[in-house]
Amino acid sequence: MPCTMVGLLVTLTLGILMASLAADAQQPAQVHRIGLLSSYSADDPEHAELLASFRQGLRDLGYQEGQHFTLELRYTQGKDEALPNLAADLVRLPVDVIVAIATREGRAAKQATARLPIIIVNSSDPVGAGLVTSLARPGGNVTGLSTIDTQLAGKRLQLLKEAIPSLSRLAVLWNPTNPATVLQFRETEGAALPLGTRLLSLEVRGPEDFDGAFAAASREHADGLIALGDPLFTNHRTWIVEFAAKSRLPAIYVRREFAAAGGLMSYGTNYRALFRHAATYVDKILKGAKPADLPVEQPTKFELVINLKTAQTLGLTIPPSLLFQADEVIR
Repeated sequence: MPCTMVGLLVTLTLGILMASLAADAQQPAQVHRIGLLSSYSADDPEHAELLASFRQGLRDLGYQEGQHFTLELRYTQGKDEALPNLAADLVRLPVDVIVAIATREGRAAKQATARLPIIIVNSSDPVGAGLVTSLARPGGNVTGLSTIDTQLAGKRLQLLKEAIPSLSRLAVLWNPTNPATVLQFRETEGAALPLGTRLLSLEVRGPEDFDGAFAAASREHADGLIALGDPLFTNHRTWIVEFAAKSRLPAIYVRREFAAAGGLMSYGTNYRALFRHAATYVDKILKGAKPADLPVEQPTKFELVINLKTAQTLGLTIPPSLLFQADEVIR
């Protein structure tokens, strides 16, 4: 074959290759659709912080919103009966992955789909709630992070008892319709007996039950309060904290936001770090990992927050040994 012909073929081949590479370079990156299912209100400032942490986690991994992913946000606005429909809506879109912020959302998502991957962010006991078979081997389409709030229930009672040695009648706010809160209540019951503390069960299924629960706490002369982990309580934390202050009830809560709002103490997981870390699960799922192969992780660090201003208002002196344990003291 003449050299000129060979040169022409090489030139054409290179031209086709370069054109192909240029076309590939111009292909837009896949935009993943991430669904987020939440029992919060859309305008809740705490949820805004958690969502910002989740977005930051994705940015840390190289994902740019609008370029690599979009968020499909679904809020119940405090009406948990809406969860099944909202979960079904995300499945219909469909999204590539569903991020369920807690146990109840996780159950709604799991009931809506056995196909789409689901990441739970802060389930207190995903095994006990039936979301996964085990932490090491989830075994289905659900994985994520556990706050182990159930196991921490006894520790919270011990901390409150250390602050209030005379504590004998503890009012417990809990939601019997939330499987995670039911498990926490049972754990609290077991921890109360050896401490010689009697529990006053205050069942709250919705906002309309708070007044009756508060009245019962006053009527039964409770001398302490614990609000177990539930989105309903987080959404109405100001109401709960104000009741505790008005009734002069020393109280401990699951989340820092309660102490920041004027509650005496809180002990639990750093939820902002939890939401930021949830992005790593999204990354793995979008890159092809299966939820069944991703173990559920548990936190290793917990926050004790003490509000000294509230303690002074209640006329309490927090023992130095307890203050030494605190990760944050609000003055």
